[in-house]
Amino acid sequence: MPDRRPATREIETLEELDRLVAAGATSMRHWRLQSLDLRGRSDTLRRLDARGALLLGCRLLPDDEEHLRRQGALLFPRVPHVPVDPYRAALYSPTDLYRDLEQGYDATLDARAYAWSRASDDIADHLAQSLHDHAIDDALAEYVRGRRIVGVMGGHAVERDSAGYAEAARLGRDLARSGLTVATGGGPGAMEAANLGAYLGGPEDGALDEALTMLADAPSYRAATTAWARAAFAVRERWSGTESLGVPTWFYGHEPPNAMATHVAKYFKNAIREDVLLHLCDAGIVFLPGSAGTVQEVFQDACENYYAPDADVAPMVLVGVDHWTRELPAWPLLEALAADRTMAARVHLVDDVSDVVGLLGPG
Repeated sequence: MPDRRPATREIETLEELDRLVAAGATSMRHWRLQSLDLRGRSDTLRRLDARGALLLGCRLLPDDEEHLRRQGALLFPRVPHVPVDPYRAALYSPTDLYRDLEQGYDATLDARAYAWSRASDDIADHLAQSLHDHAIDDALAEYVRGRRIVGVMGGHAVERDSAGYAEAARLGRDLARSGLTVATGGGPGAMEAANLGAYLGGPEDGALDEALTMLADAPSYRAATTAWARAAFAVRERWSGTESLGVPTWFYGHEPPNAMATHVAKYFKNAIREDVLLHLCDAGIVFLPGSAGTVQEVFQDACENYYAPDADVAPMVLVGVDHWTRELPAWPLLEALAADRTMAARVHLVDDVSDVVGLLGPG
């Protein structure tokens, strides 16, 4: 039977709430209000029938909270003493994660959230992390709707002044110019390079070369994370850019997120993050040279393609013949795995990033 349940109306801004009330709304049934400061909306809340409403982490005056509960609304309270908003309604921006960078990386939300996650041993903290990751799932689903997403995977250790970094950046630019939204693991190295290339995917060809020169002065986050991040923000201030996505995790919080992805879905749970990232990439995934993490991603993606219906098999493109056949010979196993299956026609090994876009298929 068809699902006849009414759709939930997600209300994530006060302006949206005010528009609904101005349009004559009298009931909050099936409304979900998320992480809103409603302390200035007492009159509005008292005029609406609250039965069937869901409020996640909203700020309320005590009398309004009591009124809503009596009316039959379901309220999930704010979680105190945690550095993140477990009910946030949107993906992060680099500015969100790096706020207070002028005081040094340790002062940023990103660093504080990582330190908190490492020290957390309380069930309330673990619950807050789970609520947060669920909220990120929801915001990410909203962001990718209507987009064709291509993943770029690769090593986190690739430094900004290397040929491999420049090659990954050119790949990101080519992919963005082809109309795809680039998604990476959101970290440093090849991931940052792909997001950088996508960010500078506009028509100004010289911008990427200039940006690479700017970033080369702070080649690695290991030497000085603050200087590394500041160099990226200098690039962002110099050019406005094209959207791309980063999906990092605080599980690997010692690797800071790159600031070149305009939208960041940062998770606490790495297993959830990895599964989500691979599922997003309906236009395929490009695997640049990497080590254990990248090899794991190759075969996670291969497993999904192996069992997927024919129509859902997405292209896999491995870049670097010597790397994938000699240094870390994943290609022979992948090729054997794909033999006699639909995915066999959609796994590719190339030596030049310029060959990638043509293998991803039509939109």
